[in-house]
Amino acid sequence: MTERVVGIGAGAKELATEDMILNIGPQHPSTHGVLRLRITLDGERIAAAEPIIGYMHRGAEKLFEVRDYRQVIMLANRHDWLAGFANELGVVLAAERLLGMEVPVRAVWARTLLAELNRVLSHLMFLGSYPLELGAITPVFYAFNERERIQAVMEEISGGRMHFMFNRVGGLKEDLPYGWLDRVTEAVAVTRRKIPDIENLILNNEIFLARTRGVGVLDQEQILQYGVSGPVARASGIDFDLRRDQPYLAYPELPVKVVTRSAGDCHSRFEVLFDQLKISLDLADACVDKLRSLPPGPINQRLPKVLKVPEGHTYAWTENPLGINGYYLVSKGDKTPWRLKLRSASYSNIQVLREVLPGHLVADMIAILGSMFFVVGDIDK
Repeated sequence: MTERVVGIGAGAKELATEDMILNIGPQHPSTHGVLRLRITLDGERIAAAEPIIGYMHRGAEKLFEVRDYRQVIMLANRHDWLAGFANELGVVLAAERLLGMEVPVRAVWARTLLAELNRVLSHLMFLGSYPLELGAITPVFYAFNERERIQAVMEEISGGRMHFMFNRVGGLKEDLPYGWLDRVTEAVAVTRRKIPDIENLILNNEIFLARTRGVGVLDQEQILQYGVSGPVARASGIDFDLRRDQPYLAYPELPVKVVTRSAGDCHSRFEVLFDQLKISLDLADACVDKLRSLPPGPINQRLPKVLKVPEGHTYAWTENPLGINGYYLVSKGDKTPWRLKLRSASYSNIQVLREVLPGHLVADMIAILGSMFFVVGDIDK
């Protein structure tokens, strides 16, 4: 539909205007990957926005149905490529629940430690890349320096940089290397000392404040209607975190502090991410202390060569770095799942763009997109 406003006479204040359709993506540097946004513009202001997804779809849920549980872990590892270890957890927790399997205590605490280190890696990526999208080049170098420090200990234990493949049904692939906990403690301590440098560089920068404060406001009703979760939801005052409210792994024994803000704008979302980073470093230290105090013991359960999960169904969900990640597992007693439905955080989070983008300028769209902290593979699965 074209709307025209016509002025009459030399003193007319209005000029003829008409809406323009603009495609952002699917190949565009500001869309974090192959995401397409169909934007309707009235001048420079966004009148409507429609996220169009599916350009990276590889049919992971159908592939799950023809893979055994070891192979499913490998596939589930990949949809959010910044949180490989966290992605694996949902699969093994669901399978263990149907098996009625109790995981060794050392494995429970080691999983919790690795999940928090993985959360640190994910958060540091967005804390560095978001200012880059707004024109600040320096912060990404600071953030990646710290990422490499944490990445080194994750790579040492698993052999992988992105796809760790370290979880197994019944525990972990193998025991912790000798001296590894000391190296984790050192890496966490140095990262904690360096975080204020990144914080001072970005958070109170007047250009960053002007681009993010009061921009892209999400209210609680929108959050609840669209099922938005994670840092994006907590920045709008949704006080919910599975690690505290429906704890799994070793979280019932840990003091999980949930960070919230009330403004719900881009700046609040960025602040929540910073605070969560500090909390994850504290939780990692607590896990290391606990692991040091545990007596030697197994890190996994011995499994048969062909693992068959009993008939039944269950739902396991975890607090991934980007939000709630859920696996609905249905088994017919075979070595492969009959159905494994994946609920990814980014899929729900990105749908709310159709509500938050209208009314903003095109220039603000980049700031809003970056503050949603999504991974396109996590949307498309």
